[in-house]
Amino acid sequence: MSHDEEHIMSTREKLVRMANQIAAFFHSRPREEGVAGVAEHINKFWEPRMRRQFFEMLDSGGEGFDELVVVASARIKRPITPAEADLKLGLEAFPGDVAAPQE
Repeated sequence: MSHDEEHIMSTREKLVRMANQIAAFFHSRPREEGVAGVAEHINKFWEPRMRRQFFEMLDSGGEGFDELVVVASARIKRPITPAEADLKLGLEAFPGDVAAPQE
C-alpha cells in the first residue's frame, strides 16, 4: 500500500484492516484458540471508542471483516455509550451523546 493510499484510508477501513490482521495471525492456531485470541487481543488493546465503532460496523452488516473476527465478536466487550456512562454516574445525559430515535 502506498503512502498516499494509507493517508486517505478512513478510520473504518483502518479498523477492518487491523482486525483482519489480528485474525490472520490467529488463523494458524486451532479454531477455538484463534477465536479466543482475536477477542482477547481486541479486549486488551483496543480502547472503548475503537470497540464502539467496531460494534457499530458489525451491527450494520460487518462488511469486510474476516469470519474469525465476526465469530470472536461474541467474546469482545461491548463498551457503553457516553450517555450510558453519564447515567451510571447519576448524571443527566448530554443531549449530543444521546442517539436520535430510529423511525
